Amino acid sequence: MAISKKSGKKGAVAVAKPVKKSAGQQFVKADWKEGFKKKQTGVSDMTLLTTISNESVNENLQKRWLNGEIYTYIGAVLISVNPFRDLGIYTRDVLDSYKGKNRLEMPPHVFAIAESAYYNMKAYKDNQCVIITGESGAGKTEAAKQIMQYIAAVSGTGADTEGSRIGEIKEMVLATNPLLESFGCAKTLRNNNSSRHGKYLEIMFNERGEPIGAQITNYLLEKNRVVGQIDNERDFHIFYQFTKGATDAQREMFGLQGPEAYVYTSRSNCLDVQGINDVNDFADTLKAMGVIGLSAAEQTDILRVLAMILWLGNVQFQEMDDGNSKVSDTGVTDFIGYLMEVEGAAVEKVLVSKIVETQRGGRRGSVYEVPLNPAQASSGRDALAKALYNNLFEWIVKRVNVSLAPQTSYTQLIGVLDIYGFEIFEDNSFEQLCINYVNEKLQQIFIELTLKTEQEEYVREQIKWTPIKYFNNKIVCDLIEERRPPGIFAALNDACATAHADPAAADQSFVQRLSSLSSNPHFETRGEKFLIRHYAGDVMYNVQGMTDKNKDQLVKDILDLIDKSSNKFLHTLFPDRPDPNSKKRPPTAGDRIKASAGALVENLMRAQPSYIRTIKPNQNRSSSEYDVKAVLHQIKYLGLQENIRVRRAGFAYRNTFEKVVERFYLLSKATSYAGDYIWQGDAKSGCEKILTDTGIAKDEWQMGTTKAFIKNPETLFALETMRDRYWHNMAARIQRAWRNYWRYKNECARRIQRFWRNNKEAIVYAQARDYANQVLAGRKERRRMSILGSRKFLGDYLGAESGDSLGLKQPAGIAPGETVVFSCRAEVLISKFGRTSKLSPRFIVLTGKAVYLLMAVARDGQAVVAVDRKLPIVTLRSISMSNLRDDWFALNGPISEEGDPLMTCVFKTEFAADLVKISNGSINVLIGPTIEYNQKKDKKRVIKFVKDENSRGDPYKSQTVSVTSGEPPNSVARPMPKRKPGQVRPITSGKLLRAGGPSTKSSSAPKPKPQALPGQSAPPATVKPVIPAAVKSTAGTAASKRHSMAPPPPPPPPVSAPAAPEVPMYKALFDFSGQEGEMSMKKGDLVQVEEKDDNGWWLVKLNGKEGWAPSNYLELLRLYRSQPRFQPHRSPRLPLLRQLMEVRR
Repeated sequence: MAISKKSGKKGAVAVAKPVKKSAGQQFVKADWKEGFKKKQTGVSDMTLLTTISNESVNENLQKRWLNGEIYTYIGAVLISVNPFRDLGIYTRDVLDSYKGKNRLEMPPHVFAIAESAYYNMKAYKDNQCVIITGESGAGKTEAAKQIMQYIAAVSGTGADTEGSRIGEIKEMVLATNPLLESFGCAKTLRNNNSSRHGKYLEIMFNERGEPIGAQITNYLLEKNRVVGQIDNERDFHIFYQFTKGATDAQREMFGLQGPEAYVYTSRSNCLDVQGINDVNDFADTLKAMGVIGLSAAEQTDILRVLAMILWLGNVQFQEMDDGNSKVSDTGVTDFIGYLMEVEGAAVEKVLVSKIVETQRGGRRGSVYEVPLNPAQASSGRDALAKALYNNLFEWIVKRVNVSLAPQTSYTQLIGVLDIYGFEIFEDNSFEQLCINYVNEKLQQIFIELTLKTEQEEYVREQIKWTPIKYFNNKIVCDLIEERRPPGIFAALNDACATAHADPAAADQSFVQRLSSLSSNPHFETRGEKFLIRHYAGDVMYNVQGMTDKNKDQLVKDILDLIDKSSNKFLHTLFPDRPDPNSKKRPPTAGDRIKASAGALVENLMRAQPSYIRTIKPNQNRSSSEYDVKAVLHQIKYLGLQENIRVRRAGFAYRNTFEKVVERFYLLSKATSYAGDYIWQGDAKSGCEKILTDTGIAKDEWQMGTTKAFIKNPETLFALETMRDRYWHNMAARIQRAWRNYWRYKNECARRIQRFWRNNKEAIVYAQARDYANQVLAGRKERRRMSILGSRKFLGDYLGAESGDSLGLKQPAGIAPGETVVFSCRAEVLISKFGRTSKLSPRFIVLTGKAVYLLMAVARDGQAVVAVDRKLPIVTLRSISMSNLRDDWFALNGPISEEGDPLMTCVFKTEFAADLVKISNGSINVLIGPTIEYNQKKDKKRVIKFVKDENSRGDPYKSQTVSVTSGEPPNSVARPMPKRKPGQVRPITSGKLLRAGGPSTKSSSAPKPKPQALPGQSAPPATVKPVIPAAVKSTAGTAASKRHSMAPPPPPPPPVSAPAAPEVPMYKALFDFSGQEGEMSMKKGDLVQVEEKDDNGWWLVKLNGKEGWAPSNYLELLRLYRSQPRFQPHRSPRLPLLRQLMEVRR
């Protein structure tokens, strides 16, 4: 079995004690008493008892029970003593405190068993089961409920669309408790909520440990309780809930009255139970039905069947003069017929008579209608009621399983077995035989797994230990279930087969056949009774009625009545009809319980079990009375003393070498390297190496032939803690490398952003300048300043879009969404009659809709900006310029009174380019020796441009502009001038940061080659991290190189060379503060490089010490001759760190 659990908190880790092994060598032994520091009464784990005896066990349990501590361990087995009161130990806070804790970190509790089962299922991928045993009233059902509550609380909640389904499964699993308790539990003399059936619940989980489905298996419902109980006991809870809590509509529909009105519920004179509220419980039952998924129609059908059973019990028979029976009140049978949807007369006939058919030679003979006497009629009535309830219960279980069925495949499961306890009554019949037989089978499993199998395994594995004697109850199980030689069930079936008609004759035949079992020391016959010496005590069974109960069949007349019913739900409850022509004997009740017990044992043996042994402290359900004698008897038959001896002499954990290596190989340097398994020996030697390197004392473990055995669970918890720490350390390293990677990446990004901010505007301006050159198309001479590399086409020179300090947008009437593309100062040529034309200053503002010409005017003694002209873009046809280097241009638009503006502007090329771009090329750029424009509405003018090397400033005179020579029209703009190169500073933010990698490949020491884990054909695939695309290629190269390395050769012996080689020395350029395994350096330190790794980290030597340092911090200085040196073996931790760094790259 896999007893393992990780430690919950670092502070709870067992304190290590040094134990001397040999001179100069120490091992760490786990302190297994660490978990019991909390002050407790008695001992919480009875393997620590000084004296091992039944009396000392009883005394320890009594001390703890009287102190309110009802749970005690025997190793991994939990002993629970029913407190018969609420101790407040099942609250949500208590539940949360057990999450993620191993067994020794917290006091004994049922939550600890549930946590261990859930953890082992997730960690070891094994099915788990919790087997709860004990006598009736010991607290088995409550323990099962708390286990289910804990698993529902700690299991996953799912993700995306699965989350809602997982939540539904949890709710439905918990809803099965009130539902099945109502239909399967009853008040008995020993227990107010006694389970009168067995239940095995299997919760199914996906690979993430989330519940995705469940299945319930029902065992042997005590259906005889439906029709009769002893004094001060009750029928099943549902009958009292239904009769007390039904609504008025339900009472009207089913003719329902109180429980005192029905024979089946009032016969035992116990209608109410202290501590049970039947009305509230009925509401909980109906709510549970809704959660499970039962429709309103299905709930009504269930209540209808319950009403049928209640009214059947009220059918009374009276004896007529001829000895036959008749129904005392036919009104009752008529109402039953209404409920069953058949004729009332048909119900009456079936209850007082039966059809008998004779056969001769295999052929059908005569058919007779045989009247029944009152006793026979009552027996038939009760048989129908029991069959209805038993089939109804089985239908509910099947319907629950349909709702709980997993919709996807499951990986593991946890089973919880809640089954009736061992029973010894004054009158024990067939029901007690079946119940005690199943308990014998469960005891056999406990013996097989904890006593017999364990000791046989020690012998087989050649483990040194002290054998323990114990009682094996297999002889009792064989007495009941064997077929050859025939056991009790076989003899009972033979008696049923040979005596068909008369039950009394069949019982006598059974008594005769029991005489063949007298040789068994655990069996005695005593007239009409027989005695079986069970593991829990001697039980005397009454033979009377056993054969009839074993047949468990309805007469053909009753089945025919159900077939005639119009109620489809009744047909669903009785789907199978025995074939009268079949020669095969139908299975008996004994056959069914035997098959069910066998299937249960098979399911339990396939899972790793956890045990809860419940004990009942007294028969009076008192919270203060401890019956020492009764508890001592339970201690003896539960075998607690033998269990303690086996636990103290044995080993808490064992597993195959392959499994141990697979789980813990990371804990040894010899078996793991950078998360890979590198051990080249066999699994046994690897397992031994791991246990030795972890410092576990030799007396804490032994090596068998195929398995490793660990004595104390505390040692296993210590191994799990070390393994957990390993992953935490690796996660911390990866996090540190990842954070440093992001620092490096962010610093690179900041440098790129800084460079981009410094250059993006120049790039945009250069693109605008290139577009302007394309607009001119080599047709105009250029000014030298226009083609300089530093010339930037800024566009909005006046800042109209950014701040508008001159206040241009408001006077121009530019709308808020209208963007200013270009703005600058210009001069417009103004012509007046009889005067010389002169230039007048203007502001040019270009938007996506119009060209605005604004001017400064005086208004009230202040200069303000006013609109001179607005030229919509759509009205402009062209812009005219000369082919010389001047700054003149004209905007040609439609004929108007103002004419076309003729202007001079130093940014005319940029303005023309922006104008063409805004108009999508619809405005032509006209370049020639003259500029033609409309001076007035009907007056055209032509301006000539002539070259004059003596002119200055492109003067205008008499429609002529004199211009000096410029750059050729085909001149190309100069490139952007290069910035002055600055000093490149290394990135020093982060201790593990380094450059993107050396430009030249350098050889590195070979690394260990990963090996396949034992039992696997290939090394486990490494989970590749998500690496940014910019660094993926580099990381991939490094990873592939790392995995292609050969195993490291052994360290070379020291050699004496006549001449020492020349070793380069390197100078530290910057200060470097190293972590563990790294070399701290000061600027100017001289170091010797021992090894150059291709990932940018070099192994250096400084002052006789070695460590790793970033290569870009070092500069080659000079060579000198050194002495030969010995290459020591290095720890694999440093290359692991370098491997993690490669992910960063």
